Amino acid sequence: MQSASEQPAQPEHAYPDHWEADVVLRDGGTARIRPITADDADRLVGFYEHVSDESKYYRFFAPYPRLSAKDVHRFTHHDFVDRVGLAATVGDDFIATVRYDRIAPDGRPASAPADEAEVAFLVQDAHQGRGVASALLEHIAAVARERGIRRFAAEVLPANTKMIKVFTDAGYTQKRSFEDGSVRLHLDLEPTDRSLAVQRAREQRAESRSVQRLLAPGSVAVIGVGRAPGGVGRTVLRNLVAAGYRGTVHAVNKNLGEGPHTLEGAPACRRLADIGEPVDLAVVTVPADQVPAAVADCGEHGVRGLVVLSAGYAESGAEGRERQRALVRQARSYGMRIIGPNAFGIINTAESVRLNASLAPQMPAAGRIGLFAQSGAIGIALLAGLHRHGAGVSSFISAGNRADVSGNDLLQHWYDDPATDVVLLYLESIGNPRKFTRLARRTAAVKPVVVVKGARHSGSAPPGHRVPVTRVPYATVSALLRQAGVIRVDTITELVDTGLLLADQPLPAGPRVAILGNSESLGLLAYDACLTEGLRPQRPLDLTTGATPDGFRAALAAALADDGCDAVVVTAIPRVGEDGIGGTAGATGSEAGVPGGTGASGASGGVDVLAAALRSAVAAAPGPAKPVVVVHVEMGALAEALSAATRTRPSAGRPTDPTAALAVQPAPAVPSAPAAPQAVPATPPVPSASRVAGRKAATPEPAGPQDTAEPVAVPGAIPAYPAAERAVRALAEAVRYADWRRRSAADPGRVPEFDRIDEPGAADFIARVLRERDAHARGVTLDGDETADLLGRYGIRVLATLPAPGPDEAVRAAARLGFPVALKTTAPHLRHRPDLGGVRLDLATEGQLRTAYAELTEALGKPEELQPVVQAMVPRGVDTVVRAAIDPAVGAVLSFGLAGAPSELLGDMSHRLVPATDRDAADLVRSIRTAPLLFGWRGSAPVDTAALEELLLRVSRLVDDHPEVVALSLEPVVVAPRGLSVLGASVRLAPPPPSPVTDLGPRRLPSY
Repeated sequence: MQSASEQPAQPEHAYPDHWEADVVLRDGGTARIRPITADDADRLVGFYEHVSDESKYYRFFAPYPRLSAKDVHRFTHHDFVDRVGLAATVGDDFIATVRYDRIAPDGRPASAPADEAEVAFLVQDAHQGRGVASALLEHIAAVARERGIRRFAAEVLPANTKMIKVFTDAGYTQKRSFEDGSVRLHLDLEPTDRSLAVQRAREQRAESRSVQRLLAPGSVAVIGVGRAPGGVGRTVLRNLVAAGYRGTVHAVNKNLGEGPHTLEGAPACRRLADIGEPVDLAVVTVPADQVPAAVADCGEHGVRGLVVLSAGYAESGAEGRERQRALVRQARSYGMRIIGPNAFGIINTAESVRLNASLAPQMPAAGRIGLFAQSGAIGIALLAGLHRHGAGVSSFISAGNRADVSGNDLLQHWYDDPATDVVLLYLESIGNPRKFTRLARRTAAVKPVVVVKGARHSGSAPPGHRVPVTRVPYATVSALLRQAGVIRVDTITELVDTGLLLADQPLPAGPRVAILGNSESLGLLAYDACLTEGLRPQRPLDLTTGATPDGFRAALAAALADDGCDAVVVTAIPRVGEDGIGGTAGATGSEAGVPGGTGASGASGGVDVLAAALRSAVAAAPGPAKPVVVVHVEMGALAEALSAATRTRPSAGRPTDPTAALAVQPAPAVPSAPAAPQAVPATPPVPSASRVAGRKAATPEPAGPQDTAEPVAVPGAIPAYPAAERAVRALAEAVRYADWRRRSAADPGRVPEFDRIDEPGAADFIARVLRERDAHARGVTLDGDETADLLGRYGIRVLATLPAPGPDEAVRAAARLGFPVALKTTAPHLRHRPDLGGVRLDLATEGQLRTAYAELTEALGKPEELQPVVQAMVPRGVDTVVRAAIDPAVGAVLSFGLAGAPSELLGDMSHRLVPATDRDAADLVRSIRTAPLLFGWRGSAPVDTAALEELLLRVSRLVDDHPEVVALSLEPVVVAPRGLSVLGASVRLAPPPPSPVTDLGPRRLPSY
């Protein structure tokens, strides 16, 4: 322990504002971490007064009731290099502090190059157990590494078990000893796999908890409820009450008179302070200029989270954008998280919550789908679509401008949410793409994540979304999402179609598809659709138009029992009989044909029997479960029967046979949203997918006194689609996802360790170049020698290239390198253009070299225009290109393809996110269309793909270790049957991008 008098003052450096960060704590609340400055003296004294005597004793190893003036000066004056202090704040108050002092090996104060520091924490007792110290340790460790400190030393009393646990649980490599009655800890600050895993597990728990606090509040207040019917606030209040919210609801209107009031059956008051009990969630609907006062009122009242429906923020321009930033800063200063602004609202269908804090006029049915939409209009359309199809949701969030809570937070929550089996996301922008792909990969390993991306081709973010805009083609973005296991679809119709199948059906074991039905033509359409989607369909089984429900049941049962089939597509058209299309020909029950009037009221007993027959076949199928989808054409009655989302539990005397007809309750249409900012029109009817109860349905329970006629949700419905293409596309997405989950999720690969990597040396080299070149945001391109130097530090050897401004210089270069050589032009307009004849190979003598030089200059221009160079010849092979770049909206991307115009014209490049694993590298090489050229196409010798994969991994490691490497290109890379040669390389450096792009460093909330 160092006392206040032991350390002399040192010159101070500029305030490091990049160390400031908002973090989510263990309980879901937020705090701000920032450097402590000389202006914090009063805050520090006030903070210390609220610390217990026991905590003070643990900090100073002796009774220490108050800080002296010398203590306060020392703890608030730092040089931000050798002495650093950080504080965690809520509002304007400190709740915890941490500091380090650089020390020499003998424990005395020191300066660089000493690389050890003593660290100490102090957390207010009221905030202990919230994970504040763990968050501070992450940030102070990152600061220390930035300042060249590699180890922390800490001295802790044995009784201070909480602090010891903070250090031991952090995951860093550490040593512990017991000296002079205290525990001495030494932590190596180099991140380890365990420390990273600990950090991300804490991040997940904290962010998931913060979302849970929003979705399951014990009490809700709606701020801005009008006294007269209508308006946004009154609408939300009415929806909350109508949904049967299990907590307490309050209405707030500052214009109400004194005395008790009720609005929509809920108690109403003028101020939050008048409520007299805690409020967990506030729904803010007042105009934007009144929101700051409402947020301050919420913060003072201890509200935990906000849903801000008010518009007039970033979507309205620069002034609104600044207003939005101020809103986030204000809410976080009170430890609150925000959904919105300009949001549509949130819904939680859990029976213990039943929260509808949104503009959706009806509470959706409970289901297993988690739904996130950035757009309110799309959100209401998706809710209406799922409702029509008989599907329910576990929770729904429409985040509007998503200034705080985003799709990343919902992925953290849904990852281990037992009520959610499928995640559907409508995204218009991705604020932290690297974190998104990390979270999506982890979530997709346990449950499907389906994404439709809006604004794909506009080249700009939607209004209100202050995020980086991608420079890579959407096909590349799509490939990167698929690498992370995300099911990427193009339309909201496909989003619903795919979600329905994944929510109710098992994943297919493979791509083999059986097709059966009563129409040969519809079966062939399904067959062609399967081939288009890359599936392996069997020849369709035509049951003929006279097929009965029993015939369907038998055919489906046989298909499900067939070991050669992984999924089944059932097609159905109206029966053509003597009474016309859809007539029953007088048959009833199981003898009926496949009836089905096309109107909304055309349902009949025969349709119910067909639905029951399909359910029976699925329920009785032996062996592993297989997905089943139904394609119907012009059979409104069948679609309506299959869309049954509720059933009645069998009561006494009712049959429990699965073939028994089930009660059908048509789902009511969702009316349009009420007039409000961003009012949403009613969703027009569209051809819909529907569902019939199937494999996942629970076995009916025996009748008993507790049985009632109340409908309960039917799990495991069979989705039905009005077009073969829609059904097969959804099935194909399930097949591809299941394949990814078996291969990549089960074994994602590893990032191997290589020798000949000098990470510290490369870091010093990069820092020196950026400093000497005074590089701005646009960066600097390295010259040839610098490029070879940097790449060489990662074991990547670039073939020497010698300039040849004249024929004599070319001959001297060849003599230095050794014949045979290659002569190349490097002018920008000729680079990588072998079709123009700017390359001469296998020049074995001086005469051949001089002749080639003369031919080049005669055909293409003067030497000063061509910029000729000489290189030694390398073994022949396949010319390839390796690139890496940091895209502002995607993150670091590793790309591979064959060199040359054909691949460039066809866009035949494969892409993976950095850091790439050994599996990613292998997939990169094999996923381009021209990959057969690498593996012995038409009798050619296979090339050394192992060496190529190692090169890809070394490039990935370089870019991952040093985000200052914003662009890198190796072209061409000649891959021979044994080994490879990098003939050309270029590297561009720039100051590292902001952390939301890199997803590096300690956890922090984004700021836009």
